Amino acid sequence: MQPATDLAESAPVPVVIAHRGASGWLPEHTLAAYALAIEQGADFIEPDLVVTRDRVLIARHENALSGSTDVAAHPEFTARRTTKRIDGVAVTDWFAEDFSLAEIKTLRARTPWPALRPQAARHDGDFEIPTFAEVIALAGAHPRVGIYPETKHPTFFADEGRHLDGTPIAIDTSALLLATLRETGFVDPSRVFIQSFELYNLLRLATELLPAAGLKIPLVQLLGNTDPADARAHDGFSQPWDLVFHAANGADLAALYAGLGTALGAPLDRRIGYAQLTSPAALAWMRARYAAGVGPWISNIVPRTGLPGADPNANAAQTQLTGRATTLIADARAAGLLVHPYTLRAEARFAALDRHGQVQSVDAAARQLLDLGANGWFTDQPDLGVAARDAWLDAKARAAPQPR
Repeated sequence: MQPATDLAESAPVPVVIAHRGASGWLPEHTLAAYALAIEQGADFIEPDLVVTRDRVLIARHENALSGSTDVAAHPEFTARRTTKRIDGVAVTDWFAEDFSLAEIKTLRARTPWPALRPQAARHDGDFEIPTFAEVIALAGAHPRVGIYPETKHPTFFADEGRHLDGTPIAIDTSALLLATLRETGFVDPSRVFIQSFELYNLLRLATELLPAAGLKIPLVQLLGNTDPADARAHDGFSQPWDLVFHAANGADLAALYAGLGTALGAPLDRRIGYAQLTSPAALAWMRARYAAGVGPWISNIVPRTGLPGADPNANAAQTQLTGRATTLIADARAAGLLVHPYTLRAEARFAALDRHGQVQSVDAAARQLLDLGANGWFTDQPDLGVAARDAWLDAKARAAPQPR
């Protein structure tokens, strides 16, 4: 088994992870957005990975393409619009796995939130969709920069998804990710994290794929909503889909997730969610089995409450901080795990009101996370994240006792 590297105490400088590149300033998951993030000082750039029909990993947040590309404006692809169930949710769209890479390269990127990010929307149509290999090549030209890929919907691609013609997709995107890393020579464990919201693909990476490849790359368990009663939690965000899928299909959960039931003190079933997976015992199980770190949703650390009457379409705060913090960071750090929360965003729509009723800035949110023990964070505005991190480090240095 690939041991989880003990990074929590050996990484004293918090890292800034450019979420989808500098996606607050340019269309997300483009080489231009990644390059801007590097220019702004990000330590890692984060490509989300889906796969084409001809088995090439590309950088998109979802395999559904219409939200971040101009696919709907291409009449030659009109007939490819279809409905699929992605992690249990029916989605009608155009899907990456039904396109060849050559066809993907005819599309152009656009920002999913043009009204909130007009500066990014001005560049809609300017940039093509990059392959994972192209993202690696960009990072490889900058020795201090790492990559932080996420495999999107691995169970869908490997076990349940189908192409437009009905044939199974049957692509192991984790294996394809490792193959691409090896082919490009980008295998330095200090410059790569692999993350996923699902558990089984990370366990398989740790126990099978990484050892077979002779690689030691740290793995990060992303954590969705830990409060299932939270009205802001969307479908599928409270549970890892692989566990739901395997339970529904009668798999031996005790074998697939060896030791997890013992850690939770209960038999595994399809009701297990991220709330149970953030218990100290579950975090210790992750650390022992596969994980070097966790990536929690910020609301799991500093809870928010919805603002009555908030307009969900307005660029205005939708929530307010409760004024309390959970023990999640402390519990994860106690288990020896790195903690990289997601996602710091500058727009009021994604921020929360503080106790004074003011929109919490990226700087204030970042400092709060660092004071609680976070080892860094994901952000859509890397320049603001770097400035916040550096200011926090400067303040910490000034407050430290000076040698006589």
